[in-house]
Amino acid sequence: MPGQGLSLRVATLLTGLLECLGFAGVLFGWASLVFVFKTEHYFEELCEPDAGPMGNVTGQADCKAQDESFSLIFTLGSFMNNFMTFPAGFIFDRFKTTVARLIAIFLYTSATLTIAFSSADSAPLLFLAMPMLTVGGILFLITNLQVGNLFGKHRSTIITLYNGAFDSSSAVFLVIKLLYERGISLRASFIFLSVCSAWHVGRTFLLMPRGHVPYPLPPNYSYGLCARNDTTEGEKNTAESEKLEMQSKEFHPAKEEALEPGKQPEPRSFWRYALSQRFACHLVWLSVIQLWHYLFIGTLNSLLTNLARGDRALVSTYTNAFAITQFFGVLCAPWNGLLMDWLKQKYQKEAKGSSAVTVALSSAVPSLALTSLLCLGFALCASVPILPLQYVTFILQVISRSFLYGGNAAFLTLAFPSEHFGKLFGLVMALSAIVSLLQFPIFTFIKGPLQNDPLYVNVMLVLATVLTFVHPFTVYWECRQERSSLAAT
Repeated sequence: MPGQGLSLRVATLLTGLLECLGFAGVLFGWASLVFVFKTEHYFEELCEPDAGPMGNVTGQADCKAQDESFSLIFTLGSFMNNFMTFPAGFIFDRFKTTVARLIAIFLYTSATLTIAFSSADSAPLLFLAMPMLTVGGILFLITNLQVGNLFGKHRSTIITLYNGAFDSSSAVFLVIKLLYERGISLRASFIFLSVCSAWHVGRTFLLMPRGHVPYPLPPNYSYGLCARNDTTEGEKNTAESEKLEMQSKEFHPAKEEALEPGKQPEPRSFWRYALSQRFACHLVWLSVIQLWHYLFIGTLNSLLTNLARGDRALVSTYTNAFAITQFFGVLCAPWNGLLMDWLKQKYQKEAKGSSAVTVALSSAVPSLALTSLLCLGFALCASVPILPLQYVTFILQVISRSFLYGGNAAFLTLAFPSEHFGKLFGLVMALSAIVSLLQFPIFTFIKGPLQNDPLYVNVMLVLATVLTFVHPFTVYWECRQERSSLAAT
């Protein structure tokens, strides 16, 4: 490779993978941490004396107020995970890598120290700590995704791998839980995570650029501690010129080929796409599936406690099994991208006069439908109150979640112009985050009026999941209509 040596780039790649795997998306291992918090008596004062008949046996009665507090914390954390994607991306774009990472390190360290020195008496501090932990993790992920630009043709694979590592980082809380059961205190574990901030700082200045990694990579590109002082401005100009070139190559030909001679292409405003039927269907598709995942993760401890009839050891076993399956998200994530790439190449060979955008959208249809099908299977299994069946639920959940976020980003890049990708991605994540806030009232409704019986809620959510198949169908129909109109001419 020209410029900086291959060894430095490989070091950046591997340490970035470790950073995403060990720190970025730990919130989604919440079920493991709730088990520890309950053992430490967090929010236990909210429980009523007659919380449940199994209370004297397990020490963890089915306490409605306690479970609601933990559910609300996860709701806030998961909301911030999505909603803050847009502002975090703005910070990265405006202030560059170093500033964004220092903000991430500050938020992450503050959060881990807050949790480390919290106790049952100061449990409400978790309402502050978990959103800070989430936003810090999102900034870690965003600043690491550009590492793919260092490896040219392997760029998409690396980006997908990093997203999978983000999902798999939920296993970190399982490690903390297992260490806790072997005598390592919660405080010691989170102090260790805080100390790791020194490693993050070192990586920021030694193995990451001060600005952005341009794509395609210019000759003699250098970064890190030994980078030249004039590199930042040069890479900025290169990145801008290459971005405009890629936009014209990827999207303008497909749009302009349908224009009559002498006519100018219509201006492609952001709101034209944000208010389109295609975007609305995609938003509903993402929001419904994501709501299922967030509701399941946030209420898993309560679900397992009910199905295990308060058996603490059984709850611990299933919590461990769930966290272990989450770790394999890093292996599941690339398959969706590989499926779409293979279909795109196949359809390109078979295409007869179809535009590049139509071919690309056609390759996304099976991915969208498969993700909906996986979520439907996961939802049906989660709705059946049979404890051993939850092993199948865990497997389907991690595959579905891995397909969901990779498919979301891939569809937006294929379906809309690249100059609007960042804004549309931030918008869809922010709006889906607002929908995800429904998980807390749903959980409260189950615990209250439904008296811990989620049957009716599950039926409604399964029906909503069935409706997500409308999205791949509309995309398929749109592609078919365009092919038919081209054949008629």
